Amino acid sequence: MWSYVPSGLIIYSYIVPIPNTKEHSSKALTFDDLRGIAISPIIAKVFEHSILERFQLLFSTSRNQFRFKKGVSCNHAVCLTRSTIDNIIYMAAALPISVPLI
Repeated sequence: MWSYVPSGLIIYSYIVPIPNTKEHSSKALTFDDLRGIAISPIIAKVFEHSILERFQLLFSTSRNQFRFKKGVSCNHAVCLTRSTIDNIIYMAAALPISVPLI
């Protein structure tokens, strides 16, 4: 599949560091005390929302995606992981183990 994005639609965001702690005035900041937010031009946001609104039914995501998906959270991922581990343990316990006799 071949795609092309016109150079006029390539829009860059600015990353701005924001203090992550409430006590940032009482100590020196380190990289661990900062989080970044992206500041995008408004035209990029309008374009993104108009495309998503019109073509959302055509976009598909994996069943294994748990982030940035409406109605799904980290709790679903934890539950699925736990269920998978339990199934593996159950299947392993049901397997016959043969020990070669010498």
